[in-house]
Amino acid sequence: MDVETASESESSSYDAAQRRSRQIEADLAGDAGRYRMLTGDRPTGRLHIGHYFGSLANRVRLQELGVDSWIVIADYQVITDRDGVGPIRERVLSLLVDYLAVGLDPARSTIFTHSAVPALNQLMLPFLSLVTDSELRRNPTVKSELAASQRPMSGLMLTYPVHQAADILFCKANVVPVGKDQLPHLEQTRVVARRFDETYGRGSLKAPVFPQPDALLSEAPNILGTDGTKMSKSRGNTIEIGMTADATAKIIKRAVTDSDRNITYDPQGRPEVANLLLLAALCTGRTPQSWADEIGDGGAGRLKAVVTEAVNSTFAPIRERRAELEADPGHLLRVLAEGNARANAVAEATLDEVREAMGMAYDLA
Repeated sequence: MDVETASESESSSYDAAQRRSRQIEADLAGDAGRYRMLTGDRPTGRLHIGHYFGSLANRVRLQELGVDSWIVIADYQVITDRDGVGPIRERVLSLLVDYLAVGLDPARSTIFTHSAVPALNQLMLPFLSLVTDSELRRNPTVKSELAASQRPMSGLMLTYPVHQAADILFCKANVVPVGKDQLPHLEQTRVVARRFDETYGRGSLKAPVFPQPDALLSEAPNILGTDGTKMSKSRGNTIEIGMTADATAKIIKRAVTDSDRNITYDPQGRPEVANLLLLAALCTGRTPQSWADEIGDGGAGRLKAVVTEAVNSTFAPIRERRAELEADPGHLLRVLAEGNARANAVAEATLDEVREAMGMAYDLA
């Protein structure tokens, strides 16, 4: 396939995913109960406001609509591109605190850790039999890691797309919130689900063991870091969800702008100023343009004051809730234990179906 043909195919696939995503969104208002959603995060550090506006707020929205929500704290996936896990327990609990503080309800959203669900991880074995080495190496995440890494690729990194497929399919999620760049991962999951049915069959003739999940495409805003580059924990340019109001104010005060006192919303010509206006808009429900019009020739100082007030007002109740949660570690551990137990029960039932379909259910009891 030449480059032009590949580009056309990718565009066509994205258009189809968009159409399906719009259909699902329309359906959620009246029939959210038919959907099970899987998403999650790697515990590599503290979550920031980019995570909140990019994914956490949407998870809460889906939960409130009635979608059966499953959130994986992907602790095993930390070591796909790292030599160790770091302060993993602290980071896992920090993620959990953020989840609960923003409004995820463990009674309606199953929150669990990767490493605590053996049956989920056991699905990797049959799933690996369904993909080829070349398919894995074509995955964008694997390709970028191979190109950027200064060391040999680990087997876990190479099989990262299959591990993600196991995350999604063990609980039979039929919808996954993703951005455009994550569509290849979801397509790999759909391929695994389809090939399992074609290769191994079904435990019951009525339906395949695994659904082919659809993408719920995110229109998440692209929030830059305070230095004008991509917001990233590793760059130190983030505003953490759990930061104090004073710490937030100091970070925003240092944010990059420009020398023009007249504040305008121009994402192409003035990306740093536009980014701050966008942040104020997201926190207040207004448009970036309306904030630019109001600030006018107030300059960067006025702009930063507006953003500081907007961010601190928005996150004040979340931070208050965080403090309450951090003061009760026993509650956090109970939430995690209950989520892990729920995930294990579902994973073991799924693994039983897999064994039945593969002819490996020996009825030894």
